[in-house]
Amino acid sequence: MIRKLSTTDKDFEARFSTLVARDASVDPEITRRAEAIVQDVARRGDEAVLEYTNRFDRLNLKDMSEAIVSREEMKAAFDSLPPDQKNAIETAARRIRVFHEHQLEKGWTITDEAGDVLGQRIRAVDSVGLYVPGGKAAYPSSVLMNAMPAHVAGVPRIEMVFPTPGGERNQLVLAAAYLAGVSRAFTIGGAQAIAALAYGTKTLEAVDKIVGPGNAYVAAAKRYVFGRVGIDMIAGPSEILVICDGKTPADWIAMDLFSQAEHDELAQAILLTPDTAFAEEVSKSIDRLLPTMPRKAIIEKSLANRGAIIVTRDLEEACRVADTISPEHLEISTENPEKWVDHLRHAGAIFLGRWSVEALGDYCAGPNHVLPTSRTARFSSPLGVYDFLKRTSIIRVSEQGAQVLAPIADVLARGEHLIAHATSACYRLKK
Repeated sequence: MIRKLSTTDKDFEARFSTLVARDASVDPEITRRAEAIVQDVARRGDEAVLEYTNRFDRLNLKDMSEAIVSREEMKAAFDSLPPDQKNAIETAARRIRVFHEHQLEKGWTITDEAGDVLGQRIRAVDSVGLYVPGGKAAYPSSVLMNAMPAHVAGVPRIEMVFPTPGGERNQLVLAAAYLAGVSRAFTIGGAQAIAALAYGTKTLEAVDKIVGPGNAYVAAAKRYVFGRVGIDMIAGPSEILVICDGKTPADWIAMDLFSQAEHDELAQAILLTPDTAFAEEVSKSIDRLLPTMPRKAIIEKSLANRGAIIVTRDLEEACRVADTISPEHLEISTENPEKWVDHLRHAGAIFLGRWSVEALGDYCAGPNHVLPTSRTARFSSPLGVYDFLKRTSIIRVSEQGAQVLAPIADVLARGEHLIAHATSACYRLKK
């Protein structure tokens, strides 16, 4: 079921290229439909949002006010949780908040020899829209991971949208929103919710940035509104890569691979190990454990489509292969895992040691689980407080400083044939 490769195979490069290749093309029909919805909401506002929401989510909302969930309702949802759920979500929220508080940035200034003051001012964006998927499952962890860094950054207004097919509201999602500082929530989803956040309606004021995962229509809508508002990223299918020395229990590794494979038929789960016998053990564990999984069908397709067990010459080579893949999640399940960190340049999150299972990062370890996928870890980072902060340059040039800088600007501006620039700078020169 899961393909097996070895870096010593003659056809390894060809098979490996096939394994890591991903079709990043966008369905043109989904794009067309999503953009049409966005444009309609931009024109008709609340009326269009209600129309699409009632149609797609089987609701009968008469007015947008019926879709609003207040802070008081979120608190009530939190208060009504059973003790085990309340303790779990409070603990996760606290750990996520504490981690992200370390990401806060401070402004700074310097003064040069001419008395010119140069610096940078840090401010939070004014407003953020958080999209939370709904329907087949509920994701309170996504609420915490997307809203908490915005809250820590000091964003004054955090609006949340989440679809409620059939009118079902998840109490854990609302409780997470309460703990993460969400200002208000709306029971709307899909491309129409993205449009409402981007363009605003009579009921929902437009925001400055939109974050959070969603289906293909949500992704298409986010692409369309980018530029009018900021967005976090367009996430691809989930990924896990495990580097193992062969001394971790095979069942642990098999289940770690399952943990991401169960997300989606297009998710990717890969094991790299220099131990051929261990590779076979993990393969047997997969075969034995798979029938016990509630999401067996999804895992099976995922492992068949994009999963692999790769035997490498050694752990150094495993690190080189891992860097080529640049995975979303990377577990180093070895003795002295810190030894291998400096061998790795590209990963969304690195989990060190046999006990650092990726699932803990998804829910409660503290670092953000919104991570770059599809090899974008080569140039992008996990979602964080910095994604909700703006940097503004500060420039205060003294009279003395202008005498030094204006002639330089004059030469460079004339080299670009921008005479007004040059003249403007030279007006500051003493006669």
